[in-house]
Amino acid sequence: MTRIAIIDRADMNAEQARVYDAAKQTSGIVGGPYYAYIRLPKLFEACQNLRASMAAGPLSRREQQIVNLVVARHWNARYPWFAQVRASLAVGIEQGVIDAINARKAPSLPDARERTCFTVASELLANKGLSDATYAAAEKAMGEESLVALVATIGSFSMTCLTATTFQVEPPAANPTPLAQ
Repeated sequence: MTRIAIIDRADMNAEQARVYDAAKQTSGIVGGPYYAYIRLPKLFEACQNLRASMAAGPLSRREQQIVNLVVARHWNARYPWFAQVRASLAVGIEQGVIDAINARKAPSLPDARERTCFTVASELLANKGLSDATYAAAEKAMGEESLVALVATIGSFSMTCLTATTFQVEPPAANPTPLAQ
């Protein structure tokens, strides 16, 4: 059970309702950690805008999903993991890749940029930084702009995961790929 009450649309104040309705019309994403963010409508809106900006950035959907899976796994964030597994399958990431990340193992990824996304996200979260060797390899594989987007994605999705974990936002009971213990 979530630690924070889910505010029904009918019980929202005018500003909460405005940002909720706008999100519903554009991205459709109004659940999960957004149950907490709605209490601060400007934060809710900023998170929606950041999400849209990152989605339009230089990382492919598959690259973004690999990062999101690594981040959700790192933070043991059950609702984000559930949502990102579903999104990852929708963009063609194989169940074996998802299972490897869930088991905290390096997945078999044929694409160099996707491997770099996995490596950078894993090392940055585990070590709170990147080694010079990893940074140089990532800059070479991704380019500077994509590397900035990669690090920003790790940070912004970490906030999402921390919010979901702190407020115990849970996935539905019918969760096909739960987090491994």
